[in-house]
This record gives sequence, structure tokens and C-alpha cells, in this order.
Amino acid sequence: MLRRPAGVPWAAPPDDGQFSPYGVSHWLVLAVFAVGAALLVAWGRRHRHDPAERYVSRGFAVLTGLLALVLQVYSMVASGLGVDRSIPLHLSDLAPPVAAYALWTHRRWAFTLTYYWCLSLSAQALFSPVLRSPDFPDPEFLAFWAMHLLVIWAAVYLTWGLGLRPRWGCYRIAVAVTLGWVAVAMTFNSLAGTNYGYLNRKPETGSILDLLGPWPAYLAVEAALVLLAWALMTLPWVWLAKQPRGPGAGRRAGSSR
Repeated sequence: MLRRPAGVPWAAPPDDGQFSPYGVSHWLVLAVFAVGAALLVAWGRRHRHDPAERYVSRGFAVLTGLLALVLQVYSMVASGLGVDRSIPLHLSDLAPPVAAYALWTHRRWAFTLTYYWCLSLSAQALFSPVLRSPDFPDPEFLAFWAMHLLVIWAAVYLTWGLGLRPRWGCYRIAVAVTLGWVAVAMTFNSLAGTNYGYLNRKPETGSILDLLGPWPAYLAVEAALVLLAWALMTLPWVWLAKQPRGPGAGRRAGSSR
């Protein structure tokens, strides 16, 4: 995926043609996200049981998958096939194909990973974007935001639009798969001298990880925070599942047609 890590200032610096967090273009992206999410939820709820929903979900899946493929190929070519950037081992590289598969099939495991990965890890880019590129309409700016918006929209659409719901079993699936990714990525990093997922050392530039202590302590802190956040993302749906179900109630993850 296209990325140029940088620190994340909370106040936009003077306009120099570069993207700056909480500058005008960032606020416009946030507005586009909010409007798009609202429209997807409204459409999904209205057409949840219509045949048209299947075609929209699959069209959404194709768009997400194709864009992810194009950006991955571009990233590989732009990096000169360098092993440190061309291997899709960041979670941000894995989230788009998983989200596309979830949109196409509504399978439980795919929805589960889309829900937890995209509404927590991918969503961080909305509010603390790690992007050093020229501002809109630079291709890197467009690629970065298009991919992040699509996968977060996918999670929002599946959850609040179509009514798929996570349960504690989904939480366990997400934790197990993510731990498996950590093991694979850390092993690859150790063998190849790379730093996918920032698991073997912190980014060279400033990041939120600087607040969590030195390596490897920050990995434990980060893991604890993620586990807590995912548990809090699960609890409301578990509680709602125990309430009387009325017309249009959400369905469990994996109960797709």
C-alpha cells in the first residue's frame, strides 16, 4: 500500500502544497466519510432483504478488491520490488481483500476481521493519518484515502446497513488470526530485516507508538489496548442480542444468504 510514514501534528502547518492533518483537505475527507457512511447505512437498512442488496454488495466488493490490487502492484513497482515495501504484510494491505471477500460472501470470518480490523486499526487513519505526500489531488493522496475510506465503509455497511453482528466467538477469531499474523510478520521481519506492522521496531519517524514505551514493551501495551478496544466493540452487540428481537433486527455474523 502507498505509504510514507510521518509524525502526526494536531494543528495544520502553513500551506506548502503538502498534505497536513486537519488541514482543509483532511476535513473534507472526514466530511466525505461521514456522508458516505450515512448513505450506505440508510441504503443497506432499506434494502437489507431485497435482491438488489446482493448486487450492490458484490459491486462494492469488486471495486474494493480491484483498487487494492492496483495499489499493491503500483507499490511493488514504485519500490523497485524492494522486500521492505513490496510484500503485503501490513494489516492495511490485508484488510482490503478481506473486506472485499466479506462484501461478496458475508462469511462470518471475513466479516469478523473486517469489523475489528477496519473499525479500529484502519480507522486510525481517519483521525491520525500517517501520510507524507502532496495535497489533493495528488495520486498518492487519492490512493491513500480511497483505500482507507472503502474498507471502513465496508465495515460500516455490513454492520449497521446489513445487520451483521459480532459475538464473542468473532472476538476470539479476530484475536487468533491477528496473533497468527503477528507471528508470521515478526518472523519475516527477523529474517529479512524488514519492519512490517512496526512489530520489530518503531517507525523511524514520530508516531503514537512513541507514547507506549520502548521496544518490545510497546508491543505488550499495544496488544492490551487492542484487546480492550475489541472487547468494548463486542459488548454492545452481545447485550443487544439478549434483548427481544423485532422486525429488521440484525443477524449474527455468518448468517448470510
